[in-house]
Amino acid sequence: MARQVALVTGISGQDGSYLAELLLSKGYEVHGIVRRSSSFNTRRVEHLYHDRHDQGRPLTLHYGDVADGNCLARLIRETKPTEIYNLAAQSHVRVSFDQPTYTADVTGVGTLRLLEALRDVQDAQGTGIRFYQASSSEMFGKVAEIPQRETTPFHPRSPYGVAKTYAHWITVNYRESYGLHASCGILFNHESPRRGETFVTRKITRAATRIKLGLQDKLYLGNLDAKRDWGFAGDYVEAMWLMLQQDEPDDFVISTDETHTVQEFCEKTFARLGLDCDDFIEIDSRYFRPAEVDLLLGDSSKARTRLGWKPKVSFDALVEMMVDADMVLAEQEKLLQSQGHSVSLVAS
Repeated sequence: MARQVALVTGISGQDGSYLAELLLSKGYEVHGIVRRSSSFNTRRVEHLYHDRHDQGRPLTLHYGDVADGNCLARLIRETKPTEIYNLAAQSHVRVSFDQPTYTADVTGVGTLRLLEALRDVQDAQGTGIRFYQASSSEMFGKVAEIPQRETTPFHPRSPYGVAKTYAHWITVNYRESYGLHASCGILFNHESPRRGETFVTRKITRAATRIKLGLQDKLYLGNLDAKRDWGFAGDYVEAMWLMLQQDEPDDFVISTDETHTVQEFCEKTFARLGLDCDDFIEIDSRYFRPAEVDLLLGDSSKARTRLGWKPKVSFDALVEMMVDADMVLAEQEKLLQSQGHSVSLVAS
């Protein structure tokens, strides 16, 4: 069997960690790009970094940044990947309104830098490297139709959505202009216990479990009526891999094809803990977006037919998974506080 090597940007994020697990389980040699930081930012992949080296299936981390095109080209030449997965982004929608230039540079132009580096190396070495671009349902924004499919026009409603739209179309452009095997996965919201705590789903489950144990009094949220198509990140990374196993590159919507409100996510989270969410939630205008995306609902029929992919984890099971994981963290936090410690805990 030919040697399979993957280079993953954004490997230290939620999706990157699940993707690394999947690729290593399939026998890949995996290289991840991480940004240099004054503190450790690889907690989501630390278990893989040690375990896989012991088992002879290496995960190697490299310092780099999608803001540095020369670095990207060097890493591609050194690692000689057969597949590249671009998951790097400033991915928080609300934050993108506060940091629009940074979001455009990293999420949008960063993709162009990576594509240029890939094209230069591929032209020089004559090797075919397959490329995956993490596109987003936020590109649909003010939706033109329900549900949203691959042919639905984009109308992004945030700097993040605009940057992702640029990254999507520049990937399509390079595929059509230079013959790259480049595919875009238009992923709808996908969550897990590894989701960052500033994202609304994890903010809810983390707060609810802390409230249950008396560590927190209230949960402050914005628009409870926003509707999202929520799936499990571990399911969605399988779709990424499947796209790069196809003979021809293409773009695919990845979704559960059902939608739920933020209010419903809250209700199920607190009910799991025997609580009524209405007793603890307060609305804070700071968490409203300047331009709201009211409804996202995917149509993943193309992926289900062409890739043979479908989600395995239901909405209810996803909520339960996240609540149960965060309850463990809350219990650890309460124990440490009782011992006079003050620490920040994170899910692995």
